[in-house]
Amino acid sequence: MADVSAPSLDHLRTFVTVHRTGSITRAAQLLGLSQATVSAHVQAVEAVVGSPMFERGRDGVTTTPKGLELARQVAAHLDAIEDAVSPPGLVGDTERAVHVGGPAEILSLMVVPRIAELIAAANAPIRMTFGLAQELLDALTSGALDVVVSAVPPQREGVTAVPFYDEEFVLVAAASWEGRDPEEVPVVAYAENLPIVRRYWRSVFGRAPSALRIAGVIPDLRGIREAVLGGIGMSVLPAYMVEDDLRAGALIALDDPEVAPLNTLYLATRSGDAERYPAIAAVAESLRRLIS
Repeated sequence: MADVSAPSLDHLRTFVTVHRTGSITRAAQLLGLSQATVSAHVQAVEAVVGSPMFERGRDGVTTTPKGLELARQVAAHLDAIEDAVSPPGLVGDTERAVHVGGPAEILSLMVVPRIAELIAAANAPIRMTFGLAQELLDALTSGALDVVVSAVPPQREGVTAVPFYDEEFVLVAAASWEGRDPEEVPVVAYAENLPIVRRYWRSVFGRAPSALRIAGVIPDLRGIREAVLGGIGMSVLPAYMVEDDLRAGALIALDDPEVAPLNTLYLATRSGDAERYPAIAAVAESLRRLIS
């Protein structure tokens, strides 16, 4: 009978790579292994832990709560071991990438066009990961990310976060909807439960929307903007994303509240990392400047 008293470092490295990529196929490519070998390594870890590490889905794998717990415990240590034994010059202080996570829309529109400034500030390569706040914060605590732009307050042990930018939101539609009661205009939503629209309604109107009709669900604000520009309906979008459209008349504001709804963004790092690693501190400071 095989010894399952402890997983090997190779098995743990495979597990962490699958966790970080969310894909057995991608992990196999990065590690130079077959998918069957990657699956076998994950199964070996699961046999030791006694619990599934991932839930398999059509688009990849999602780490289970038990898997997240293990990733938090081992990922940073595995990275440290690899850094310690890497050949000189392969992973030096100036070549170690800084991994940045955040919402796809704000990073793509505000940071990516000026990513050269971010790379210069860090004096290191930049790796970006897009996703939802809780997933990104999980990756930060596990060691997969170094800096996260979070749309929710990070209330986690071992994470330091500072508020740095307030997103202003606007209820917009194509000009063809001008003069209509907002509750008569179909919605282009981010998700079925209308999270952004509901927050706007509660903030501005003091209640949840009562009878909105969903025209479509697009889980990307850039896609929502395109649909709204096409006249499909209305949505609530960040002001930075639609200010040019409003100025040009391509979109109109269906409402003009005295105080626009705001959502505060936070810069999060693992506690102490900004003090220990100048590249992480430089990236955090550059993000603060670029997202403004």
